[in-house]
Amino acid sequence: MEVFGNIGKTFGKMFILVIAGIFTVFPFIWMIISALKTKAEVMDVSKLFPAKAQWGNFVSIFTASPMLKYIGNSLFVSVVVVAIQIITGAMLAYAMVFMRFRGRKILFAIVMGTYMLPAAATYIPSYIILAKLGLLNSYTGLIISDTINIFGIFLLRQAFMQVPTPLIEAAKMDGAGNMKVLWKVVMPMTKSSFITFGLMSFITMYNSYMWPSLITNDKNISLVSQGLRSFFIEGGAYGTEWPKVMAASAVIVVPLLVMFAFTQKWFINGIGGDTGVKG
Repeated sequence: MEVFGNIGKTFGKMFILVIAGIFTVFPFIWMIISALKTKAEVMDVSKLFPAKAQWGNFVSIFTASPMLKYIGNSLFVSVVVVAIQIITGAMLAYAMVFMRFRGRKILFAIVMGTYMLPAAATYIPSYIILAKLGLLNSYTGLIISDTINIFGIFLLRQAFMQVPTPLIEAAKMDGAGNMKVLWKVVMPMTKSSFITFGLMSFITMYNSYMWPSLITNDKNISLVSQGLRSFFIEGGAYGTEWPKVMAASAVIVVPLLVMFAFTQKWFINGIGGDTGVKG
């Protein structure tokens, strides 16, 4: 009876995972199928599959639209922002965990308190600052306005707290400074958390729409979300040609899928709190 009970539990878990997987992947599959339809077929909800696959929708994304440029802009800005956020986040997290100074707990409370502040509340003051610095409509403005990630600081701090303090003290006794301890000792031991932070930050920046739309209007530096809306939806080259919108969306998501495929193992470990530290 126990064997049948275990089989039943295993089957139940598999069934739930399969159903959850179907619901999760269906929107992506629907997007691909819609990208292969004509506009009339997209509007016809009674048919799921196209009568004839319209591969020309994908071809037009590369030959008759600037989507590749928009993707390049997003990749460039996202990579630079993630690199800066990792550096600043790691340094601040290290200071709050391994450095002893007065007001350390208050500093952490202030940092986490800013996480509860709605992003929209920062738009006006941030816009004014960038305007006074002459950084509107520029890559520099997009980058420096996202150099700090509060969630990343919290994530790295939690990972650093699992690193044995005697190990840090031993490294310092051997003559290593704080920067060397951070990047040569702590960072390799908490690699999963760094990768998780980097991946989540990259996805957030890559998909960013509202803030970039407020501080930039130059089409040459538009990010993918801006470009998709302005070129394909707001009376651009295709107007409301939804098959081409779906095709562009499918192309846009490819870099994210590739990145997740290569970092999946570390991402799952980072989410699960595995820092790689062994007792």
